[in-house]
Amino acid sequence: MLNIHNFIANPIEKHMKKFFRYFLLVVLSFNYMQSTNLFAQRVVADDIVATPYIGLHYGANLTGGDFADRYGFANHLGGIFGYKTDMNWIFAIDGNFIFSQNVREPYMLQNLLDSQGTITNTSGAPSDVVLYLRGYNINAVFGFIFPNTGHNPNSGVMFKIGGGYLQHKIRIETQEDEVPQISGDYLTGYDRLTSGLNTSQFVGYNFMANGGIYNFYAGFYFIQGHTYNRRALFWDRPDFEVPMDRRLDIQYGVRFGWMIPVYKRQVKDFYFN
Repeated sequence: MLNIHNFIANPIEKHMKKFFRYFLLVVLSFNYMQSTNLFAQRVVADDIVATPYIGLHYGANLTGGDFADRYGFANHLGGIFGYKTDMNWIFAIDGNFIFSQNVREPYMLQNLLDSQGTITNTSGAPSDVVLYLRGYNINAVFGFIFPNTGHNPNSGVMFKIGGGYLQHKIRIETQEDEVPQISGDYLTGYDRLTSGLNTSQFVGYNFMANGGIYNFYAGFYFIQGHTYNRRALFWDRPDFEVPMDRRLDIQYGVRFGWMIPVYKRQVKDFYFN
């Protein structure tokens, strides 16, 4: 029987994995420097502090609109570079790697099945075929932290909006030997490559510690992809006219983030008698 697993992998995956490894290394390095006082910590209990920051976040997302026709539950793993002003405005760039174990295209490879219900590889043996969801987006973000809603002026209810670019596709991968029908250029007829602009919103709580590195945020995240199919033909449905109208790819869920502010070293006052 055809064994279709649903996970993730494509050429973008290799670059995204490498990026997030380096990004995590940078975050941990800043964490070490903060904890060893290589960066001086400011006490943020009394005043709104302006600071650049970096962070990592994870999101768990349900799907809606056209996106739900193709994929189920999706994960986001991302990073952010931002700046918080001394009036609690936020300006940032964030990027997210999108992956899932839920691809809703169970009949996409039916035209490749033989009389035994299997797909044969180059060795003449049945092949296991895996379907992967892989996607990413990158956004410019603008937001605000309401200073009177938290335990200090730098903490509280946070609202952010963003806009940028979104891409997603189905990755098909075979185990062991190659299957010519779904190799090389033939893959483009199955991968459902889709891309376009996206908008996003976040509402949640931002926590900045009075001192130390325990800074985080959590809340609800919404993303709307205004995308288009980028393939003119689906090999599994050659007589089907691929819709070229704008799609609405919706994801919504929760996001948790770890943030490291990069405070400037404070000037110390010296007194002489």
